[in-house]
Amino acid sequence: MEENLKYEEAMAQLEGIVRKMESNELNIDEIAAQLKAAQHLIKFCKDKLSKTEAELSKIQTEGE
Repeated sequence: MEENLKYEEAMAQLEGIVRKMESNELNIDEIAAQLKAAQHLIKFCKDKLSKTEAELSKIQTEGE
């Protein structure tokens, strides 16, 4: 996965995967690959949100 990937881009990729799955555009081999990609994107998004939350907490604590 790209290190410079932005949260919004990752979410857009996830939405694209979901759309393809819901519309039955993928064969069984593609589904497996897309599920793996989705797992990586979900982890990336969770990590990004956790990091941002920690940074915001730090800023709030420093401002008090």
